[in-house]
Amino acid sequence: MSYLKSQMLYDDGKHYKWTAKADEDDPYYTKGTDYSQLNRTEGYEVLYFINHIGKKHWTSAPANTSTYNKIERMIRYAVPPEIRTHKKIADWIITNWNNAN
Repeated sequence: MSYLKSQMLYDDGKHYKWTAKADEDDPYYTKGTDYSQLNRTEGYEVLYFINHIGKKHWTSAPANTSTYNKIERMIRYAVPPEIRTHKKIADWIITNWNNAN
């Protein structure tokens, strides 16, 4: 199952931006390296990241909408702002999964 834009918790037009900020930004972001920074306000980046982490780390029991929603909430409210790369954010989410709501 993939997480869709329509299922995102904070896609109210206020939190996420869905257009590229600069010419070199890809508004259809489809790839990210572990060491690139996640822009937490660009919806296409967050959506890709949520799908990527959900499919990569929830293999024994596939991720569902509530799993994806929890990842999105953690990115927005729980992951410390000084943690910025895809890998470090993913590691933090996995480590802190059971402590988050």
